[in-house]
Amino acid sequence: MADVLYTGPIPAERGGGELAMGGGRSETSALSGAGEARGLTTTQNSQRPNACCFCWCCCCSCSCLTIRNEEERRKRRRRKRISQDTKMETKLEPCPKPSVEEIRMWSQSFDKLMRNPAGRNVFREFLRTEYSEENMLFWLACEDLKQEINKSAIEEKARSIYEDYISILSPKEVSLDARVREVINRKMQDPSPHTFEDAQLQIYTLMHRDSYPRFLSSNIYKTLVQGGSRSSSES
Repeated sequence: MADVLYTGPIPAERGGGELAMGGGRSETSALSGAGEARGLTTTQNSQRPNACCFCWCCCCSCSCLTIRNEEERRKRRRRKRISQDTKMETKLEPCPKPSVEEIRMWSQSFDKLMRNPAGRNVFREFLRTEYSEENMLFWLACEDLKQEINKSAIEEKARSIYEDYISILSPKEVSLDARVREVINRKMQDPSPHTFEDAQLQIYTLMHRDSYPRFLSSNIYKTLVQGGSRSSSES
């Protein structure tokens, strides 16, 4: 008997299996494509500049520029203030003329200079030449506040000190860090003779470390020492 070629439909089981296999290949291709897409995206992202780092650098640069600009503005305000001396306190502390021994003692320590009224007057004159007389004025105002016992007078003097030396709008603003300013703002809600204690110490330290060494080598102090030495030798 001759062989008969089968031309009928493919059995369902066989077709289903081939379709399933085909579906598996399609799914595998889809997953492979998705993986390649993710890999491409990752590669592209890795090649992009880090936006956070870029922004941070910009912010850092802006902050530095802001600080420098603020310092320049503060210096200009101080120079302008010198040209308007009528608004500055020019009255010095009443005191007798210092002796030669007193003048020489001022070079031994900053404490000895600041405890002597004549020494404070001379040092204040030197600070004026450096556009920083407000440091001494602020320190003296704090000392005066510490002696006050009347409640209303304390509040009035504290408010005056704040407006003259703490406010950023004042041409006589002293240089204080953020922590001390925060303390002052909190204490100003109920002022006391010690409201500006931390600020006074910070300004005292600033004058000691920054201005005092230059004062000792200044012509103002050297002239006093030489003048006192000549007077003592003549007598």
